[in-house]
Amino acid sequence: MRRRALVLAALALLPPAAAAAELRGRVQLVGKGGKPAQGSDLRQAVVSFRPAAAPAAAPAPAPLEMVTRKKEFVPRVLAVTAGSRVRFPNQDPILHNVFSVTPEQAFDLGLYPRGAGKEQRFAEPGVVRVFCNVHHAMVGYVVVLDTPFRVHPDALGNFALSGLPAGPGRLTVWHEQVEPWTVEVDLPHPGAIAARLEVTRPRLPAHLNKLGKPYGGRDRYRD
Repeated sequence: MRRRALVLAALALLPPAAAAAELRGRVQLVGKGGKPAQGSDLRQAVVSFRPAAAPAAAPAPAPLEMVTRKKEFVPRVLAVTAGSRVRFPNQDPILHNVFSVTPEQAFDLGLYPRGAGKEQRFAEPGVVRVFCNVHHAMVGYVVVLDTPFRVHPDALGNFALSGLPAGPGRLTVWHEQVEPWTVEVDLPHPGAIAARLEVTRPRLPAHLNKLGKPYGGRDRYRD
């Protein structure tokens, strides 16, 4: 009993643990006239929070997946923590060649048929644009983060990040058609945050093939 009383007394002297905080808000994508952007999917945005005293962001324990299906990357946007591996299964009855020329994260998986596909490790934080060397219109994004706190908004742009540590940090909104948006936030934060972003980029960015040359007039290895 005496030992238990000593333990309880010692615990009472410890500072109380900071309660987990929540951060809510809404992302809006607008055109040049300020009206809601047409054809822009708010669910493809990535909202992340990086505390000033950043916790260790462990890589995913198993490979995540970005599937090639019907000549598209699914999901189109995949957010991962640095050091995670991503597998690119091919679910089409045709050949694909997944590659990226993003500096310091470039890779080329070569041509491969339907099946489990190949994987790539993403070590450095940043945005990696992913293409197919066979199909010009295929584009995907691996958003590599150094924080575990991330979420995709819903179709209306609403988001909620929970389990955040109290204190200062930076909120970032990324979407393929806008410039990244950031704001310094001190948690707990009263009220919701509004991120109103102007669309300045096309959904299909101009790009060359993996050799730095224009794509042909028709996709090769068509079904």
